[in-house]
Amino acid sequence: MEPGAEILVKCLEKEGVEVIFGYPGGAALEIFDALHQSPQIKTVLVRQEQGAAHAASGYARASGKTGVCLATSGPGATNLITGVATAYMDSIPMVVITGQVSSGMVGTDAFQEVDITGISDPITKHNYLVKEVSQLPRIVKEAFYIAGSGRPGPVLLDIPKDVSASLAEFKECKSLDLRGYKPNLVGHKGQIKQVIQLIKEAQRPLVCAGGGVISAQAEEELLYLAEKLHIPVVNTLMGLGSIPREHPLSLGMLGAYGLAKANLAVQSCDLFIALGMRFDDRVTGNVQKFAPQAKIMHIDIDSAEIGKNVWADLPLVGDLKIVLNQILECLPKEKKESWWLALENVEKVEIKSVEKEEGIIPSQIIAALNDVLPAEAIITTDVGQHQMWAAQGLNLQKPRTFISSGGLGTMGYGIPAGIGAQEAFPKRPVVVITGDGSFQMGIPELGTCLEEELPLKIIIFNNQALGMVKQLQDHYCEGRHVSVHFKKLPKFQDLARAYGALSLRVEKQEELSEKLEKFIQHPGLVILEVLFSSHHNVYPMVLNAQGLDEMIYGRNLTR
Repeated sequence: MEPGAEILVKCLEKEGVEVIFGYPGGAALEIFDALHQSPQIKTVLVRQEQGAAHAASGYARASGKTGVCLATSGPGATNLITGVATAYMDSIPMVVITGQVSSGMVGTDAFQEVDITGISDPITKHNYLVKEVSQLPRIVKEAFYIAGSGRPGPVLLDIPKDVSASLAEFKECKSLDLRGYKPNLVGHKGQIKQVIQLIKEAQRPLVCAGGGVISAQAEEELLYLAEKLHIPVVNTLMGLGSIPREHPLSLGMLGAYGLAKANLAVQSCDLFIALGMRFDDRVTGNVQKFAPQAKIMHIDIDSAEIGKNVWADLPLVGDLKIVLNQILECLPKEKKESWWLALENVEKVEIKSVEKEEGIIPSQIIAALNDVLPAEAIITTDVGQHQMWAAQGLNLQKPRTFISSGGLGTMGYGIPAGIGAQEAFPKRPVVVITGDGSFQMGIPELGTCLEEELPLKIIIFNNQALGMVKQLQDHYCEGRHVSVHFKKLPKFQDLARAYGALSLRVEKQEELSEKLEKFIQHPGLVILEVLFSSHHNVYPMVLNAQGLDEMIYGRNLTR
C-alpha cells in the first residue's frame, strides 16, 4: 500500500516526466515530499506560481513534450491561471497539478480553498477533481493523452489533501477508454481531391503556416509542398520557425505588425492555404477585407476553428502531418509561376518615422543579434514592441526556436519560458528578449536562474516606457495619453549583480556588436540592457479596421 502522492509520482514517471516546475504549500506538501524521492523527476522551485506555468509552457514548446507544473490550493492555484490561459490560447500541451483542501472541506470556504476546476474550466481542454486515490492512475494517463493529442492544450488535476495521503495499491493504467474524445486525424479522401483540384487551378497560391505546423511536427511536409510547387509561405507569430527565414519562398510574418511583402501577398493571392492557424484578429485585420481575391482552404485538427472567423471555401479536418502527406501523394508536378516576385519592391518602401534620428535603432539590435546567434539558439520573448521587432527581424532557421505568448499576449512570459527551454536543453543557448516593462514582471524568476545556475541570456530593450501602449495611443487617442513612461526605473545593472549575473549596458550604436559578443560568449547568466528612444515605433502597422494592404509605414503616413 502506498500514499496517493507516491502513486501520482509513479504515474508521472510512467509518462516520462523529467522536470516539474512548482511552488509548495500546505495542500500539496505530500506531493512535493514524494517528488523529492523520485530518481527520475527534477523539481524546479520557481519564485511565483505563474512562473511555474510559463516555465512548463517554455519547456513544452522547446522540447515538444508535455510540460508539467504544480502548486498548492487557493492563491497558489489562482496564481497559475494566467499561465494556464496563455498555454490554452497558444495550444501548448501541459498538465497542471494543484493541491486542494481535504475532500470533506471542499465547498466550505476553508482556508486557502478555491474552486479551481470551476475557475479553470474555460481555459483548459479538460480538468479533474480527483475524489478517490484509486482513480489517480487512470486520470493521470487520460490527462497526458488529452493534453498532447488532437489540438494540444492544458489539462488540470485538482487533488485534495486527503487523496494525496490515502493509502492504496498502485495499479498501472495501461489502456484508455475516452468515448467522447476521438480527434479526427486523417483527411477525408473526397476533400483531399478537392484540395488537389484547387491547387491545380490556382495561379497565385499562398501557404500560411501557423503554430499547428510546429505542433504536428509537419515542417518537412510544409517545405516539400512549398518547394515542389514553388508556392511562397507566410507565417503567423506562432508559426515562425516552421520554414527557414532565409529560404527564398519565405515571406515572413503576416498580420497587424507583419512584413509588407507578406501582407500584400495575402491580398494578392487567389488561393490562401491555411495550415494550423486560427485567423485571429492580429492576423486578419478587417475580416471583410482579408484576402479578397482568394479562395480559402483551411486545414486544422480542431473543427471548431474552421469557419469561426473567416469563411473557408474548402475545410479539411485532420492532423497536419498526416493530411499534408495525403496531399503530397497526389500533387501535380508542374511548378507555379513566381508571381510574388512582383512584390519585391515592397521591401524598398521607406519607413518614415524617427528611424533617422541619432542613437540606437531597435531593428539594428535584432540585426546585430542575428550576427552572433547560432542556428540552434532558442529565443523567448515577452510582449510588446520588442516582441514584434524580434518576430519581424530574427533569422529563425529551425522550428521550436521562437517561443512567445501569442493569443493572450502575456507580459512576464519571457524569463520563465526561457527557464523552461533551458531546462529542456541545458547545453543550447537560450536568449530572452524583453522590454523594461515586461522585465519588471519577470524579475522574481531571476531567483530561479540563480538557484539552478541557468546560463540564460537576457536582453532588455529599454525605452523607459510601455512602448506598444504608447504607439497605439499615438494612433487611436490623438496624442491623449495615460501615463506610459516610467518616471523612475530600478538600476537594472545593480539587479543583475544581485542575482549573480554579468551586467552589460549599451547606450551607443558602436558598442552594440562588442557587447553582444560578450553577451553570447559568457558561460553564465547575463543581463544586457540596451537604451534607445521611446519615439521608435513598430512599422508597418495595420489598424484593426483596415485591410492588410492598408498599412501605416510611419506617423500619419499610409501607403
